[in-house]
Amino acid sequence: MLTLLSLLQTRRDWGGDALAVRLAVSRRTVRRDIDELRGLGYRILAVKGPAGGYRLDAGEAIPPLQFDDDQVIALAVGLRAAALSATGVEVAALQALAGVRRLLPERLRPRLDSMGFTAAATDAAPVDTAVLLAVSAAVHACEELRFDYTRPAEPERTAAGPPLRTQPHALVATAGRWYLIGWDADRDDWRVFRIDRMRLRTHRGRRFEPRDIPGGPADFLRRRFRGATEGGDWPCRGTVRLDAPASAVLPFVPPDAVVTPADDETCLLTAGSWSWGALAAAALRFEVPVTAVEPPALAEAFRAQAERAARAAPPPD
Repeated sequence: MLTLLSLLQTRRDWGGDALAVRLAVSRRTVRRDIDELRGLGYRILAVKGPAGGYRLDAGEAIPPLQFDDDQVIALAVGLRAAALSATGVEVAALQALAGVRRLLPERLRPRLDSMGFTAAATDAAPVDTAVLLAVSAAVHACEELRFDYTRPAEPERTAAGPPLRTQPHALVATAGRWYLIGWDADRDDWRVFRIDRMRLRTHRGRRFEPRDIPGGPADFLRRRFRGATEGGDWPCRGTVRLDAPASAVLPFVPPDAVVTPADDETCLLTAGSWSWGALAAAALRFEVPVTAVEPPALAEAFRAQAERAARAAPPPD
């Protein structure tokens, strides 16, 4: 019967014969199980047609939830992951997880308990769930938001000044933080805000026509973190020759970097960063000679790094 309910949830209409074949039972058994599901509160409509069929419809009341073993484990794993997400729903997720575990049959509890999770250290500030829900509602309703925003450079900012305004378009959770992508009509440009730094002035604002976020929310946010203005690449990308074998360099480069063996003892590293200085510093961390630098802007960044290093190191006695 649980498998039957799962099938009814996967598509709009099911023929009676098709359900009987999928479940390897008779049509009479399908009809009996349909009646039992209706008795539990599920609204299952009869669909007219040559062979007849069924459709799961939404009802006014929530019937008892029915899950098979794999679905229960998937639900519990999702709740446990949410409890470690540092996105403001940890307490609610832990409470829900405890409730699910209490309802699990004994045969499933060892499977759940054996799935251990470790939370990565994070300095993310907790998010006010009420703010998160209000921002999400504004995104859905296409309503402008007005809010105060605390930046690291001005932690004492209060509501005395004029509020910021944005047309909210998308919420993105990444690296333990929630971000809002909004369109600033005054600047005629996109802006990104951290939800934990927002204090709303009002939950309802003027309606606006939504825009397409270039590349989609996740890709747009990734490019903003990199400092890219167009496309998805870093604003600075260059190539250096390292006096180290490719096998020694490859495990320690980011996924978008390319390591090409030049010979058994040297390799070419092509990588990107938000500035030429940062890219030069990334190449120097391998603590091997660096040569054949391209483009010239990267070579200039190496000269600037050398001057800084010389000033930082006093001459020997």
